[in-house]
Amino acid sequence: MSRPLDGLRVLDLGTRIAAPFCAGLLGEMGAEVVKIEQPGTGDFMREIGPFVDTGDDGNDEGPGYSLFWAVEGRGRKSVTLDLRRPDGQDLFRRLAATADVVVENFRPGTLEKWKIAPRDLDPRLVTVRISSFGQDGPNAKRPGLDRVGIGYGGLLHLTGYPDRPPVRVGVTISDYLTGVFAAQAATAALYARDARGGTGAVIDAALYGAVLRILEWTIAGYDKLGIVRSREGNRLANSAPLDNYPTADGKFVCIVAGSDANFTRLCRAMERVDLLDDPRFAKLADRAAHNDLINGIVAEWTSARPATEVETACIEHDVPVATAYTAADMFADPQFAARGDLITVDDPVVGPLKQQAPYPRFVGEPVPAPSGAPRLGEHTREVLGPLGLDASALDALAEAGVI
Repeated sequence: MSRPLDGLRVLDLGTRIAAPFCAGLLGEMGAEVVKIEQPGTGDFMREIGPFVDTGDDGNDEGPGYSLFWAVEGRGRKSVTLDLRRPDGQDLFRRLAATADVVVENFRPGTLEKWKIAPRDLDPRLVTVRISSFGQDGPNAKRPGLDRVGIGYGGLLHLTGYPDRPPVRVGVTISDYLTGVFAAQAATAALYARDARGGTGAVIDAALYGAVLRILEWTIAGYDKLGIVRSREGNRLANSAPLDNYPTADGKFVCIVAGSDANFTRLCRAMERVDLLDDPRFAKLADRAAHNDLINGIVAEWTSARPATEVETACIEHDVPVATAYTAADMFADPQFAARGDLITVDDPVVGPLKQQAPYPRFVGEPVPAPSGAPRLGEHTREVLGPLGLDASALDALAEAGVI
């Protein structure tokens, strides 16, 4: 069954996460993704653990194989090409003429230096340029990774408890957010190109900008009310009860019962309908004013029970609830199985490997498993050969270290 971007080609010049993730999302919508990697070393993600010990079996990945790479490198072909050399740049320009999208995350000005910037390529191309601070402005040339994105973008200051230092989100969230926003913009640009005249676009996506976009009322609150929003931990100052509550078996259960209706249901689930007659908890504003007290009552209830019992009681009374899941919990949960949220990817190094499925999905269509993350340079000759390079020409380029 065809997918929306079938027939399109994406060139992934990225390293680490944001740009490759953007390209990977386009691949999961059907595009062919060709990853350009430095000969001999490849993407830095190949060097980040955790690692699987594959044994000294002669494979070119060595005895330690990165599972981080196995996930982030999936669904694409690997072509080695030295973009720092004129021959490599010439080959890239020829390859770009066969593509629809280029995704990169070099420091601004790098592609211009190599003469493979958007102005040097086919105007039909959609070019996604990802960087820490954007392509212009006084900070454009500054280096940065995910932590810089969440710091400069305002999220780090909001994450954690008010009496403790800021805490990062558990994954590299600014990279992934930027990849998602950039992929959405790329699909919009492709639509505009094909529907309205055949000209591509250049998309400027900064890590901090993706974070800034999700800050809710933070900017408006400062502008109109002078509020400098800060850390609130797992609670909200204007809503209660709401927290990640401890359970008797060492887990944490998130219960969201701030509204009057949900609070009523929670009281019934806890068999504490007496709380409904307490004027301190009568309305949302009252409960917010007595935040510690009402959250403490709920925590006392959850702490005396295992997580499954807390969840069951809440579900029976229609209270929003979820246990803070681990990977082991996900593997065992029937909801994940029913929806196909975990798929098996055939990795070329370690074989069948469970990973998260492509997301989102189209109703009524199967969710195809992406191809496994390629070995370094696995598809170089397959992709470059059709550019008019015979075996002897490819051999010469390889001997020179260009591919």
